[in-house]
Amino acid sequence: MAFSRPAAPSPRPRAIARWLFVCALFVFAMVVVGGITRLTESGLSMTRWEPISGAVPPLNEAQWNAEFAAYQATPEYQKINRGMALAEFKNIFFWEYLHRLIGRTIGLVFALPLLWFWWRRAIPRDYGPRLVALLALGGLQGAVGWWMVASGLVDRPDVSHFRLATHLLCALFIFAGLIWTALDLLWRGRTARLTGFSILALAVLAVQLMLGAFVAGLDAGFSFNSWPLMDGAIFPAGGWNDAMTTLGNLGSNPIVVQFVHRWFAWLAAAMLVVLALRAQRAGVRGPAHAILTLTAAQIALGIAALLSHVEIVLGVAHQAVGSLLLAATVWAAHGLGRRTA
Repeated sequence: MAFSRPAAPSPRPRAIARWLFVCALFVFAMVVVGGITRLTESGLSMTRWEPISGAVPPLNEAQWNAEFAAYQATPEYQKINRGMALAEFKNIFFWEYLHRLIGRTIGLVFALPLLWFWWRRAIPRDYGPRLVALLALGGLQGAVGWWMVASGLVDRPDVSHFRLATHLLCALFIFAGLIWTALDLLWRGRTARLTGFSILALAVLAVQLMLGAFVAGLDAGFSFNSWPLMDGAIFPAGGWNDAMTTLGNLGSNPIVVQFVHRWFAWLAAAMLVVLALRAQRAGVRGPAHAILTLTAAQIALGIAALLSHVEIVLGVAHQAVGSLLLAATVWAAHGLGRRTA
């Protein structure tokens, strides 16, 4: 019978790999919607974390008024959006609600098939703990998301950019883990290993993605909207805040953060190009070509978003291509690690 448990293991690595790619696609969608949520300043519109009951949006005028009243008590409304109409509130509520809904959907799309594969004894040997770890990371990501939102509901009208970066990097780590595990399974369960240069390239890319989150969280993209110079100079006069420590400037001064994000990008691009060339020489051509194309697109989108004063479509595209660039880098690193192994 279809619902009876087999007496012996019957691994289905390719089916599980396809399922993991679908999960990765959902995570990618959540990252994109998260970018829209940030750029439209929608993230603080939902003032409570209700993992179960929060799946149902307001259904009548009384419920909408109650949600709006809760938002009106927040620092963001009091200091920035005072006088906002209910119709405007519904617009920002939509994006935060959609972001959370995708998160809940990912939980179901991952947990239910995982349970089914376990019941059918279809999970290849040694992959069970890794899949459970990915499920646990997904649950942790929900908690990190609320931890981030909570930072903007008490004294400040915005979320902590450090928590925003943690939330984004956690999502991208799950995204990368899903892709890597799926690739392992597609290659007949032969796990690849990260080589030294691949680790370095991924680390540099992670730093650049973190800096991008800092830029978004500090609204640093609005500091200077010219390129390549900032106010006619490589580094603008008065941009360094002497009242802050060096780490404070690097992590919390919007001008310095934008400057570092601009120029660290070239180091990240150089590392990725070298990784792509190594992958090409090793015969891993698909991800090599993807890295080169996406790196060029990402640089162009970053400059365009800056010059446009962070127009939403360009800003979201910049975050989306950054995620795809990470996927291509993981793919190339897996190919190199697999051939080395």
